[in-house]
Amino acid sequence: MRIIVDADACPGRKIIEKAAIENSIEVIMYCDINHALISDYSTIKVVDSGFQSVDMKIINEVKKDDIVVTQDYGVAAMVLGRKAYAIDPKGYIYDNDNIERLLFERHLSAKARRGGKKTSNPKKRTIEDDDRLYKNILKLIEKANKL
Repeated sequence: MRIIVDADACPGRKIIEKAAIENSIEVIMYCDINHALISDYSTIKVVDSGFQSVDMKIINEVKKDDIVVTQDYGVAAMVLGRKAYAIDPKGYIYDNDNIERLLFERHLSAKARRGGKKTSNPKKRTIEDDDRLYKNILKLIEKANKL
């Protein structure tokens, strides 16, 4: 098991590393060449800049029981298909019960935007988001270790 992070726009990297360090789990953070990341613990893998280049690299690298941190529902769906776990940076766990709904809602929002409608902006990150991320990363680590 590893924790793989779509790190281009991922708040909470230190929280992810804290949980990983406590459980001696490898962390790999993927970013494109436009993002400079530094970590004393995680391995940073830089990929070329381009449409979905980080997403595709993650999808190709993920293995069964890995934990992937991503905001992208499409990446999460593909990760779940590979029998791995997916969680967003605010700590919400993606699973087979919610991913289809999330993908459908994303589709509806994109359709509305193409039609000229405005959609809501993401809410600001809160301390509750940090707590949820930490708690649920630990929950996924425990779940993956039981298998």
